Formats: sequence, C-alpha cells, structure tokens
Amino acid sequence: MLNPIELDFRRKSLVPGFRATRAHAFVTTSLPNVRYLSGFTGSNAALLVTADRAILFTDPRYQSQAPQESDCEVKIVKGPLLIELSKWLKRLAVKSLAFEQNRISFEDYQQIKEQAKGTSLRAVSGLVETLRMVKSAAELATIRASVLLNSAALEMALRSFTSAMTEVDLAAEINYRMRQLGADGTSFETIVASGTRTALPHAHPTDRPISTNELLLIDMGASLSGYASDMTRTYAVGKIDAKSRQMYRAVLESQLAALNSIKPGITSAAVDRAARKVLKSYGMDKIFIHSTGHGLGLEIHERPRIGRKDSTRLEAGMAITIEPGVYQEGIGGVRIEDTVAVTTTGFEVLTPTGKELVVL
Repeated sequence: MLNPIELDFRRKSLVPGFRATRAHAFVTTSLPNVRYLSGFTGSNAALLVTADRAILFTDPRYQSQAPQESDCEVKIVKGPLLIELSKWLKRLAVKSLAFEQNRISFEDYQQIKEQAKGTSLRAVSGLVETLRMVKSAAELATIRASVLLNSAALEMALRSFTSAMTEVDLAAEINYRMRQLGADGTSFETIVASGTRTALPHAHPTDRPISTNELLLIDMGASLSGYASDMTRTYAVGKIDAKSRQMYRAVLESQLAALNSIKPGITSAAVDRAARKVLKSYGMDKIFIHSTGHGLGLEIHERPRIGRKDSTRLEAGMAITIEPGVYQEGIGGVRIEDTVAVTTTGFEVLTPTGKELVVL
C-alpha cells in the first residue's frame, strides 16, 4: 500500500477544486487517476471522493487486492460499478457531483444521470491531472528508477545489434531487456525506425532490415511500479552523409538549449521557443513538427505540454521530457530526448545515456 498519509493528502488537495464548481463530491473512473488518489492498480474501478470520505468501487476479481492496495473504503460490486455508486450518492445525500468530462464515456455519464436522478452533474476537466503535475519525492524516485532501467535495457539490447537485424527484431530485444530488468512493461509501443523511415516521428517497427550507412532512431520507455520513462536516441549505422550529421548537430544543440532554459517559473512555451530558436538558425525550424516535450508520470503523456502555446509555469518537482526533432522526407529524421526533473534551482537530466553521435 502507498503511504496512507500521502494518499489522504492528495484527496484533500482535490476537494477545493470540485467545491469551486459547487459540487459536493467527485467521481473518477480513469484508472491512472484512481490509482493516484487511492493506490488501487486494478483494471476496473470507480472512486467517489467527498470532503471527508473516499469509497472505491471494484469487482469481485479484486476482493483481496483492493483492500491491500488502497486505504479507501472498498465496495465489491457484482454488476455495473456506477449503478452501485449512484446508490451511494443517494445514501450520502450528494446533491451535486463533479465528473471528468475528458475521461468518462457518454454511456457511463448517461448511467449516472439515469440512476442518480436527485444529483446534479457538474463537468470538470483536469482537476486530478493538475495535482499530478508536481511529483512527490517518492514519485520522482520511482521515475528515476524507471529511467535508469530504460537506459540499461537499451545498452543491453545494443550489445546484440547487428546491421542485418530488422526493426521488429531490435524492438523485441529492447522490450525483452526491459522485462528482464524488472519493468512492468513498456510505457508505449517501442519505436525503432531506420533509413528514410526515421523521418516518421511515430514510426511502427517493420520487418525492414537495418542497413549500413543510414540513421537508426529508437524511442522507448519503461513502466516501473506504474511510472513511465521516455528516451529517444538516434544512431549512425556505419557512415552517414553530411546532411544527416548536420541534422544531428542542430537537434543536439536545440535540445541542450531547451534544457538550459529550464528553471522554476519559466513557461512551457519559453522552453519550446529556446529549442526552436536554435533550429531556426540552421534553417530547420519548418521541419520540427511537434512540441518540444511533455510531462510524464503514471501516464506517458501528462501535463504540462512543452509547446508553443502552453502557458504553464514550470515548478520544482515536475517531470518532463525534452525531445526536439527534425524530419526530412526522403532523407531521414533525428530526435534526441531525455527525461528531466525540474528542481528548485533549475533542472536535472535523469537520463544517463550519452547524446553524442554514436556509430554502431
């Protein structure tokens, strides 16, 4: 079980948010949010939070697990969870309920609306996600461990690398090494792209053999105790041309500039601008087609988004990625990404894997 004091603090921190909407209680069916607020890791749950009570609803598969993991009242339900939750809304005389409009399905919304006719429903968005942006010391320690495992898995997988290997083979080797080192699994589908396919930012691995004299891009993340890591590295397999080397140099300088801009109080947009300014000096800003990074934690993509229009001010305790990239169709792409913690004085790069261009 997670520290009950920490879990209680998280739920109490949530109360002002839903009360601001004049709601008397809050419900979430989002599993990452349920886990954050209750400690429960199962695959089916709903959590009801009031100012002085928290009730976790789940099914009989978790009859033993739920009380072991969570400090909340646990209700084991045979049937739809939200029907039982709606009964509790009546028992607790909850007149208004905040629900997550960006997380709940329309079917679930309709079910609550029909079953809890005496309760008005108030749509909210991002209440828990805002709390999750700033990590506790324990959360950062878990993210750090996930990052170290991720880097170790890459190092082990590359020992088996040969230029005859397919993208799928290398991705499978990376995934195996993560599991071997104790990961829950991957935090997203491992990306391995080679040659001109490196120009596809989210390429799926194929049976294409990785050839000599081309780029190889690997984007990977481990999940450890529920917390994600994220890293991208681009390699040269044999000799690469001058254009590819220039792309690598530009992206590395861009990534370092973005990193060096990080400090408490700076906006996400300002960090993004620092990365783009360098790429513009190389004439490559037009081929940088995504944001500079994102938060991560219980999910691989969390707030804040390190992008052009995000006004979020960074705070100590945030865990983010910095991952500029450039993509030239017919030539290839380069991306370099680290997982980073914002500190009281600036930042700490958690990813230990080197960033100078490596020739495999």
